[in-house]
Amino acid sequence: AMLRLRLLTWDVKDTLLRLRQPVGQSYAAEARAQGLQVQPEALGRSFREVYGAQSRRFPNYGHGQGLSSRQWWLDVIKESFRLSGVLDEAALTKVAEKLYRDYCSSHSWELLPGAAETLNRCRELGFRMGVVSNFDSRLEAILSQCDLRHHFQFVLTSEAAGVAKPDGRIFEQALRLGGARPEQAAHIGDDYSRDYRAARAAGMHGFLLRAAGHEHGQGQEVPPEHVLPTLSHLLARIQK
Repeated sequence: AMLRLRLLTWDVKDTLLRLRQPVGQSYAAEARAQGLQVQPEALGRSFREVYGAQSRRFPNYGHGQGLSSRQWWLDVIKESFRLSGVLDEAALTKVAEKLYRDYCSSHSWELLPGAAETLNRCRELGFRMGVVSNFDSRLEAILSQCDLRHHFQFVLTSEAAGVAKPDGRIFEQALRLGGARPEQAAHIGDDYSRDYRAARAAGMHGFLLRAAGHEHGQGQEVPPEHVLPTLSHLLARIQK
């Protein structure tokens, strides 16, 4: 049956854009430029640990807890270096400010295969499009830098929404912004619970971008017609 869709909402990280290199490598390179020696692998491990702890303690960039997302990130960056043995606070402050800015630029991000073509085609076909992403306020700048911003009527971040996926309220806000009922909308993302299951729970259609060989986890039985091996598979799915 033809899906009568009016609105497509998109996740960004690892759906449309991905980091050009692992966090540990980017952080270590910037540290070297400031005369600090740190192992990328150790830094990567520290980052994952610190990011996890900060996310649990201050969910959604500290929204409603008196933290700005900028401060949230500067704390994560500095603590990742401290955990990796860097104790020069003046240098850390400099490195953290620089890295926070760097992640706004297209030097840090690259498009996933099929992203530009698929977005162009969807727009030509007359779909309204928006972004629904667990991200901070830098996302607008990142999308502009990567020449994707013009595809979207709105960019809804978890920071701006005040709630993060899988909370259904972020999808309700997106539907209002896109002027569509849930059954007229589909969300495309790479995360089973935050993107696919959450959008479906909100009454929307869902498509899960899943690279070949990605193993099914518990309870992740997704009908094959909802799985996208690449973004280029989307058009066939929504034009059925």
